[in-house]
Amino acid sequence: MPLADRHQVFTEPRRKSNVLIVDDHPIVRQGIAQLIDREDDMRVCCEAGDADQALEAIAKLEGCCNADIALVDMSLPGISGIELVKILRSRFPEVQILVISMHDESLYAERALRAGAKGYIMKQEATAKVLIAIRHILSGEVYLSEKMRSKILQRIIDNRFETPTSPVSHLSDKELDVLRLIGKGLRTSEIASELSRSVKTVEAHRANLKDKLGLKNATELVRFAVQWVESES
Repeated sequence: MPLADRHQVFTEPRRKSNVLIVDDHPIVRQGIAQLIDREDDMRVCCEAGDADQALEAIAKLEGCCNADIALVDMSLPGISGIELVKILRSRFPEVQILVISMHDESLYAERALRAGAKGYIMKQEATAKVLIAIRHILSGEVYLSEKMRSKILQRIIDNRFETPTSPVSHLSDKELDVLRLIGKGLRTSEIASELSRSVKTVEAHRANLKDKLGLKNATELVRFAVQWVESES
C-alpha cells in the first residue's frame, strides 16, 4: 500500500446547524432561506408563518434534526414574536433565538433580550448581517448592533437605567401588541381574537394604554396608535 494511503486521515463531515425561520411574509422567508442554504455550515430545516406553526415544527423536528436556532419576526399574526420567544425559551431552551424586526431596536431590542432572545437585528440589515448574527449566537455570544451594545454597556458602567424618553417605553409587551393592533384598525373583539385573549382583557389593556399614555378617550387612543404604527413603518 502506498505511503500516502497508509497515513490517510478520514474525518466526519461537519454537521450543519439547523435554522428555523419564522416570518409571515413568504418572500422574506425565501430570501433569508436562500442566503442561509448557500453556506457550508448551516441550513434551513423548516419555515413557519406564525407562532403555532413554529412550535409545531420544532416539536416534529425533535429527535431527528433538532433546530439549533430560530429566526423570529417581531410582528407575527396571533401570538406576537416576543411572546413566541418566551414560549420557546420555556419549552425548548436548547433552541437559540435571533429576532429579526422592522421595528426600532431602541424600543424592542432589550425587550427581546429580556424575553430570552440572544440577538436582535433590523430587517434593513438582515441581508448583510444575518449570517454574522447567527454564527455569533451559535458560538455562545449575544448579537446586537454597535449602537445598542454601546447603549447597554453605558447603562452598566453608569450603574443606572436611563429614563425612557417615549411614553411607549413604559408599556408592557402585551400592551404594545394591543397598541399595534389598534393602530392597524382592529376593533376590540378582533384584537381579542388575534391575540387569543378575552374581550374583557383587551378592554383592560386599552384602559391601561390611555392611562399610561395620558390620553383622555378612545378617539385619542386610536389617533395615537395609528400615528405610532405609521412612524414604526
